[in-house]
Amino acid sequence: MNREDFPFLKQDIIYFDNGATTLKPQCMIDAISDYYTNYSTNAHRGDYDISFKVDEMYAKTRSLVREFIHAEKEREIAFTSGTTDSLNRIVFGFFKNYLKEGDEVLLTTSEHASNLLPWFELADECGIRIRYISLNENLEVSKENVLKAITPRTKVLSLAHITNVIGDIRPIKEMIELAHENNILCVIDGAQSVPHIPMDVQALDIDFLAFSAHKMCGPTGVGIMYAKDKYMKQMRPLEFGGGMNASFSPDGERLYQENPDLFEAGTQHIAGIIGFGATLDYLKNIGLDKIHKYEQELKAYAVKRLHEIPQINIYNETSPSGIISFNYQDVFAQDLAIYLNKYHICVRAGSHCAKILNQELGIKNTCRISFYFYNTKEEIDQLIEALKNPKLKEEII
Repeated sequence: MNREDFPFLKQDIIYFDNGATTLKPQCMIDAISDYYTNYSTNAHRGDYDISFKVDEMYAKTRSLVREFIHAEKEREIAFTSGTTDSLNRIVFGFFKNYLKEGDEVLLTTSEHASNLLPWFELADECGIRIRYISLNENLEVSKENVLKAITPRTKVLSLAHITNVIGDIRPIKEMIELAHENNILCVIDGAQSVPHIPMDVQALDIDFLAFSAHKMCGPTGVGIMYAKDKYMKQMRPLEFGGGMNASFSPDGERLYQENPDLFEAGTQHIAGIIGFGATLDYLKNIGLDKIHKYEQELKAYAVKRLHEIPQINIYNETSPSGIISFNYQDVFAQDLAIYLNKYHICVRAGSHCAKILNQELGIKNTCRISFYFYNTKEEIDQLIEALKNPKLKEEII
């Protein structure tokens, strides 16, 4: 699907590492090149036509983000450098002042490091408690287990919408309803969901959302922090400087801008933000429902073909996303990834930044295939052919 839009795919490479980052369409590359070639000035700084155009394109991307995630207001959306940056701003810019010693934050052991480490740091700093929701036999989190984990001290539920190893799609609407019934705020890591399935923050009643452009055909170095307006107004910035202040005086008196400008100090990644706007238009024209359905077809086909190889162990074949975590019997995951690289097949190997999930899996590392809409069944066939090689272990050794 739409493979002709991606210059990268002109190479003899099969790219199955979309959970880490996605390939870039020509329209995004052109938008960035156009900025650097024809109107490469700063935003919010100039009183001349090409600077006005930068402001216009910058604001257009914010409007496109609002439309893409169905936020109510553009001021609920701030540009960051990525999901990690967004989650850190949410944890330290809002919850550091909201939570009190002894308050509890609910997480799971299958979360990405970016949704664990900031909370660990805040626990050390402020004395909050981290508690984990139990996973079921498929390493998924259920509404019932969320309910079991809630106590009178629970103040935050912080979860990935789709996890990056198991690939389970959490029923976050039901979980958020349950949380809100108990006066619990919800932080959603959308890094693996926003690029693949439709997102409606109002319908889901999400309090905070973080995601990255580079995992959805956009540039690296651009992320989104969404927060309901009432919470964004209570959030403190973590960076101070140009662009986020209205005025200041020698005695230290200062007046800061309102959101979202308050959270965008300094010169942002203007080219990337403009390029991300082109990407959002591109994905909208394809359709997230269409993307998700196709990824499910690819996964079902890949799982079926992988079952032809007795040495393959799949850890998440029932999850409904385009992620497959697997190992080849008696072969170290990274060695298998290096072997596949000989055939120009790109997969990810390791703990995938979910380092405490190994306690549930019983293994430290896996190989991960993650699909996007430009992958094909023919590419999967080439992967299977490489994995069926009777000399596979000999070539690795």
